[in-house]
Amino acid sequence: MKILAVQNRMGIGDMVIFLPFIEAIARKYACPVSLLVKENSRASKLFNKNPNISEIIILDRDNKSIKGRHDGIGGALKLINDLKKYEFDKVFIFNSSLRFNLICKLARIKEIYQYPLFEKKNQHIIQAAQTFLKKELNIDVPSNPIISIDTNQIEQAKSKYEILNNQLNILLGIGGSGETKRIPSKIYIKFMQLCSEKYNCRFFLATGTKNEEQEILKEILNSKFQSKCLALDQLDLINILPIIKNCKISVCNDSSFSHLSAALEIPTIVLMSDTPLLYGSYSPKMYSIIPDGEETVGHNTLGKDKINPLKIFYKFQEILN
Repeated sequence: MKILAVQNRMGIGDMVIFLPFIEAIARKYACPVSLLVKENSRASKLFNKNPNISEIIILDRDNKSIKGRHDGIGGALKLINDLKKYEFDKVFIFNSSLRFNLICKLARIKEIYQYPLFEKKNQHIIQAAQTFLKKELNIDVPSNPIISIDTNQIEQAKSKYEILNNQLNILLGIGGSGETKRIPSKIYIKFMQLCSEKYNCRFFLATGTKNEEQEILKEILNSKFQSKCLALDQLDLINILPIIKNCKISVCNDSSFSHLSAALEIPTIVLMSDTPLLYGSYSPKMYSIIPDGEETVGHNTLGKDKINPLKIFYKFQEILN
């Protein structure tokens, strides 16, 4: 049997969120599933050794900078031909798009399972997937994505980057895709101060290469904690994952690193400044911190300057104890 799962959302975070649902399909049918996903989901690197996933097919569309191979009517025809070659028996479409429904029909996929059409508005990213698989396959899927890494890779990273057991190794996910998600460096530096007064710490700084992210990285590296820091921005994702796995705990903005850290089963404090709370609380390994003066967070909360480093540290100690 050949099964395809379509997950067309952008980014690493959403890809991680959908992992349990994709794996549940594979377990239900006792065969690995192929994925149709976007390149920036980084699925090919995250799941290259996942036994529940057989192949990654790249969906090349909706790139803001260049026209993708699968954009427009011509792109849809190309995607139909691409999918035909695989001769899939079933497809599970994790969206309400008529476009993907028609593409899969024209690609001669016999059994098509999909969210209700035209119901994208206000769709809860996790509940919609859970309801979908309960209805179609009668399975209950908890929201607890787990990414496994080979033990040898973990040990090699430990040796290469001199990660010591007598230190408290902490991942700081200081980057973020949006300006309103990126917590100022001064808040991280204050947290680092509080940690260093009580523990022998080492900080692993995870961020992207955008100028704004690099500025935060530089400000932290120019602080008195430079000798305690290792920047990960020049490493490939495949090499960052085992470093994260060697950490005891993480403190991250709502970014790809908060999702990855929690999926690697590292207790992860998520600093929620401007996105719905569910993105920092869907995993049992996540502990969210919201801005002072707020009862919850959502788009346009704009609370990055009101994240309290003392609250981060108190939650940090609570988790460690």
